[in-house]
Order: sequence, then C-alpha cells, then structure tokens
Amino acid sequence: MKFLDQLRQAERQNGSMLCVGLDPEPTKFPTAMRGDVSKIFDFCASIVDATADLVSAFKPQIAYFAAHRAEDQLERLVAHMRRSAPGVPIILDAKRGDIGSTAEQYAKEAFERYGADAVTLSPFMGFDTIAPYLKYHNKGAFLLCRTSNPGGDDFQNQRLAGVPGEPRLYEHIAQLAQGAWNLNGQLGLVVGATYPAEIARVRALAPSLPLLIPGVGAQGGDAQATVQAGWRQAGPIIVNSSRAVLYASAGADFAQAARQVALTTRDMLQAAKPTQS
Repeated sequence: MKFLDQLRQAERQNGSMLCVGLDPEPTKFPTAMRGDVSKIFDFCASIVDATADLVSAFKPQIAYFAAHRAEDQLERLVAHMRRSAPGVPIILDAKRGDIGSTAEQYAKEAFERYGADAVTLSPFMGFDTIAPYLKYHNKGAFLLCRTSNPGGDDFQNQRLAGVPGEPRLYEHIAQLAQGAWNLNGQLGLVVGATYPAEIARVRALAPSLPLLIPGVGAQGGDAQATVQAGWRQAGPIIVNSSRAVLYASAGADFAQAARQVALTTRDMLQAAKPTQS
C-alpha cells in the first residue's frame, strides 16, 4: 500500500489527524525508569500501546535513539508498532539531505533497516538528494518547507530573485514538491504550526500534498488555527505532538496520562476541521 493511502486509512480508522512524536529523553522518563537508557524501548512501547487507536501516525526521531546507542531499541520499537498498531504509518524523523550515493544509503537505512513508511528530508541540496528515496515506490518523503524554529527565517522566508515571480524559498519548495519533483505521488511537506498563515500559503501552493505539522503542544502552536489553515479533503495533515504527550506524567500512570492528552488533542483537532473544504 502506498504511504498516502495508508495515511488516509489510519486517519479514517482512528478519526485522527494526530501524530505522536517519539522523542525519548531518559532524563525526563517517569521516576521509576528515569535516566535508564536501557528503558527507551519500554517507555516508547508503553506510549504506543496507550495511543495506538488515537493517532494517524507515529514519528520516532532518530537522534533520540542514536545519541544513546539505542538504534537496536528503535528497530525493536518499529517491530512492536507493527504488531500493536498495524494500520498506523511510521514516519522516521531523520531530516537527511546528502548527495545521491550517500542518500541511497540513508534511504536503505530508513526503509530497509528501520522499516519506516516515510522519512523527513532536507531539500537544500536539490532533487538528486531526494530521488533515491523515491525509488521505494510505496514509501513517503516529507521535505522541510517552512519550519517552526525561529531560525527558519534565515533562509526559508527569503525571496529567490532568480525564479520567476521571486517566490520565497519555502514557496518554491512547495511548488516543486507539488509538481516537478513529485514523480510518484510520494512527497509531503513539513510546515510548522507556529506559522498558520504560512501553512495556508503552502496549502494553496500544494493543495493535495500531505502536510506534517510539528509545533502543537509544548511548542505553542494553535491547534484550531493549524487545522483551519492546512486541512483539506484532498490534502491531509499530520499534526505532531511529542513532549506534551510523552511527559504528561512522571508517575506510574505515565501511559494513561499520555493517552488522555492524546485523546484530548485528537478531539480538539477533529473539532477544528473546516465545514467546507
């Protein structure tokens, strides 16, 4: 099944646009396992089990595993997600971006080693760094477009004098992803929830692409504004929340608390859907 079809199926099945980001930081774990890097799998698996019926995707961030030499735990976690949430796509948040031969290895890492359904990429070095991922025809790739960090303005919001119409860089990326680069309908875009007006602009330029939208929850993005700006019947959105869900409680009830936050967030996002889109 192609990634976009898998995403739509999970959205319908769970009535959800919510993605839970799996960014395990052992120093923030519940008291009983705090600081124990060997518990990364156990912590994340508990979150997955508690939220599997509430999400449209899970998004493990590879750095949080690799920094603790826990890549083997990430492999185990993906296998666990396949069993516990078989219809929910897995987006590997890696933000890779390198020349073709190296990109081939990164694609193999994401899709063969870890078995992800999609991966996040930086498009800064051009299409030849994206193309190796598109050889995996059933997989997805989300290109960084308009990110939620303050430094995003340094490049993404600058105008391109050499391109007709002088679009801003993020607008040009959105146009390429909707058009010339999207050879097999595999591309999506990453757009931060802290810029709802620019989510709307990206949606206008890329009406049918899935948008991965981080920044709701601990980063302060407005859920209602995000959904109103980005969700369309033809263009799904995946709204990510990580810390607000993962660290909802420091007690033994951490998984139940994570479920409650995820449930509240899912329902808030669903209630914000435009009536006509």
